[in-house]
Amino acid sequence: MGFVVRLLIVGAAALLSSYLLPGVHISGFVAAIILALVLALLNAVVKPLLILLTIPVTILTLGLFLLVINAVIILLAGAIVPGFAVDGFIWALLFSLLLSIITAILDMIF
Repeated sequence: MGFVVRLLIVGAAALLSSYLLPGVHISGFVAAIILALVLALLNAVVKPLLILLTIPVTILTLGLFLLVINAVIILLAGAIVPGFAVDGFIWALLFSLLLSIITAILDMIF
């Protein structure tokens, strides 16, 4: 049950983030829920591999390269999920930051 609630929270946060950022487009709530599911899968499978492969760069940049990895995950989700589009890398980076902030706020509320 907790996973479903988490998906709904991330979907709502993604939809709100897309309204705030003009470079991110989500067609509707169903696309936002699918995006939340795809992001969960990508964060569970692809992100650890990317982090492992980029450990030297991450150490050299004092962890800031993890923001780049988050943006890459958003761009991958944009390629996979129909109804979700990101206009570029900077928008993906801003979307990932805003999505994290809004998700944290919604987690505290619910």
